[in-house]
Amino acid sequence: MWVYFHQVRVFRSGRRYRLLPVPSGAQAITGNRRRLVAPDRGGNTKTRHRLNARPGPVTEPGPTGLTKLGLAEGRDGRLYVPATYTPEQPAPLILTFHGAGGNAQRTISYLIPVADAAGVIVLAPDSRGRTWDIMLGDYGPDVAFIDRALEQTFARYAIQPERLVISGFSDGASYALSLGLMNGDLFPQIIAYSPGFMAPATTVGQPRIFVSHGTEDAVLPIDRCSRRLVPQLKDAGYDVTYHEFNGPHTVPPEIIAEAITWLLQPATDY
Repeated sequence: MWVYFHQVRVFRSGRRYRLLPVPSGAQAITGNRRRLVAPDRGGNTKTRHRLNARPGPVTEPGPTGLTKLGLAEGRDGRLYVPATYTPEQPAPLILTFHGAGGNAQRTISYLIPVADAAGVIVLAPDSRGRTWDIMLGDYGPDVAFIDRALEQTFARYAIQPERLVISGFSDGASYALSLGLMNGDLFPQIIAYSPGFMAPATTVGQPRIFVSHGTEDAVLPIDRCSRRLVPQLKDAGYDVTYHEFNGPHTVPPEIIAEAITWLLQPATDY
């Protein structure tokens, strides 16, 4: 059974929006267990979506503050480490993805106050193209770059494996959901702010999921997006926290604060 999620996705170009087709792999999770949900396109699709980096001992201690990743010319990414971080106290890590036409610098600027308050490290890569690879055809270049960024971060900072979260807004939320479901053995938590769809090639693990969406969203309308995605995730057996708010296509500060509280709650609470 295929379930309709969302017939169009949006790429932002300046102040104008143009409609593009949803990737052909944006299909449903059905039944009472997680299963392969996207068509097999041949090639290395089954491995291109997997992330291999894992937290481990710190071998190259890194600085605190805001730094460039230094992994690519042009579109690269940013890392923010609170001044309170010490290697003796492993920190939570948020991997976050920007929306279409966005960039890491803009995205991470919204999270710095929360990171300081909660002692959370934030990793924000730039997409290789105008948006994330699955929206442009298939998994590949972005997954490889994200894996390099994670490997570098894990080598430089002590990270709590149980407090690793993959997150994003808009296109970034769709990508976080898709990549997170396929790498649930790495990410115990997924945060998706206003997602449009999800296109996992397969599913691994059982991550907790936080989803928010504005009821007045005119870019990715809630009725065609989160109100369809969330029930499907719950039907597939995932633990989903869902928050609708009165507002447009945005992430209010109070929603970010709620998501961080959700992330940091004691394991005995879920």
